[in-house]
Order: sequence, then C-alpha cells, then structure tokens
Amino acid sequence: MRLFRRRPPWWRLAWCQLSRLAAVTTLLGSMAALALAAAPSASAAPTGGPSGWIRIAHLSPEAPAMDMYVYPFGEPGHPTVLKDVTYGAVSRYVAVSPGQYTVAMRGFGAPATSNPALTTSFMVTAGGAFTLAAMGPDPGLRTEVLKDQLTAPTGKAVIRVLQASLKQHRVTVSYGPDVLASQLAFGSATSYTDVSPGAQTVQFTAPGDHAAKAFTVDADSVHTFVVLDDSSGLKVDALTDSSGSALMPAGGVQAGFGGTAPQPVSPAPWLALIAVGGLLCAAGLVFTAWPGRSSACAPSGGIQR
Repeated sequence: MRLFRRRPPWWRLAWCQLSRLAAVTTLLGSMAALALAAAPSASAAPTGGPSGWIRIAHLSPEAPAMDMYVYPFGEPGHPTVLKDVTYGAVSRYVAVSPGQYTVAMRGFGAPATSNPALTTSFMVTAGGAFTLAAMGPDPGLRTEVLKDQLTAPTGKAVIRVLQASLKQHRVTVSYGPDVLASQLAFGSATSYTDVSPGAQTVQFTAPGDHAAKAFTVDADSVHTFVVLDDSSGLKVDALTDSSGSALMPAGGVQAGFGGTAPQPVSPAPWLALIAVGGLLCAAGLVFTAWPGRSSACAPSGGIQR
C-alpha cells in the first residue's frame, strides 16, 4: 500500500491563488482607507474646533511685490506662505484653526529669517472670515484686518468696496441705482450694503476719471469690489466672498496660498480596490461551498493499493 497526495487540478490551484490574492487586496485596501480617514484633508475643519478663514490682499500701488507669512501663535516654524504677491492680487481663502496669528510681510525673495517690513497680529474666531490687506502709500504701508461677511439677507446680495487707487484719492462707487460709496478715501473700506440680485453696471467715478464694468450678483451672495490703479486710470475688480453658504467662503482671485497649504487626498481608488477584492473573495467562497466541490485550496488525498 502506498500513501500519496494527488495534485489538485490546475483550475483549483489557480482559483486558490486568486482567492488568496483577493483577501490580501481587500486587507491592504481597508488599511489604506482607514489611514486616509484618520489623516486630515484640506477640506476638513482643522483639529481643535470649527474653522476660521483668512485671505491676503496686496492693495498698495506703491509697494513692490512681497512675500507674506502667516504664523500661528507659538508656532513660528510653521507659517503659511504666499510668495511674490503683487499689487491687486487677492489670495483664495484658507481654513485655519481659531486663535491668534501674526502676518509678516517681506520683500519678494527676502530670506524667511530676515526682519519683515511690516507685522500685524490678529485674532481668528471660529466661523469667521478675514481679509488681511496691505494698504496705504509706501512709506506708510499698513495692514488692515477686515472682518468679512459670509451671509446675505434672504433673496438679497451684499457688496463692500475697498478703495486702493492712489491716483484718485476720492472715489464714488455705484451698483446700478445703489450708491455703495461716496467720495471714499484711499485706503478705506465701506460696510456691506444690501442690493437686489441681478445684472447691473458697476461705476467708479472720480474727478476726471471714470470706470465701469458689468457684473451680476446672485441672491444670497457676498462680494467685495476693489478700486485699483491701472495704466489707463481706474480698474475694477469684483471678488466673490461667499455664495449661498456660510460654511466656506468662495475665496478670491489671481493668487493661491502656497507653502504649507495642504492638498486633499481622495480615498476613491482605495475604496474601489476594496470593492474588487471583496467581490473576488465572495466569488471564491461561493465556488468552494458549491455542492460536490471540495475546497479549492485543500489538497486532495487518498489511498491506493
């Protein structure tokens, strides 16, 4: 009598390996998805409570391009940095934890360890949005911390004006029939004004100068109109601060935060991997449990005489 194990058919061995591969795939995909879920993303609120939001604007026509650093209190080694910010540039909003911050402005390309040309401290509150605007002549440059509005009355839009034209020290601004600012001085900002939504012409007038731009505001939206110097006179920039939501401001234009600003990571590829592995595992279980089938991964044995 001779004892030996019969070699399983090739298809059983192949199915065995496929089932094992599926199990490993599912395990790895699950671990990756759990790691992604535990890691912070750019769209998630920072640890420690509801977010606040900040953005930076260069609104001083005489000041050169600057590098701007935003330091959380007590963490000088982890600033958010915006490089080569030129006149008229407004960054997008970035979410930050509530607390105290310092903004430092240096000349473009200056070492991060050099003395800043200007520093200002400010407080970010939970759910609040703030614009850090470099305004005024140079010398005389200053940082204005402007509290931004995120909501509008139901069915209305709200607009604020920033006067950043040094060519015209006094500017009057209207949106259709609504006068938003009358003789607004250089370096000043108005309060928000309620207007009816729709398409209107924004007009900026000053002695010997005039600028106009068609613009449409939607209901429940918030905007900031900025008066800037241009080679031909006045220039109009219209920013959307918020659009129909108080949870996340829409942001600015022309420049985006760099440095430590995080980028979102999508878990979708790993979830798809888990799904494929799960289907393969299920198929393997069905096959091995089929009546009349022995386990595909168990060796067949027998006794021959």
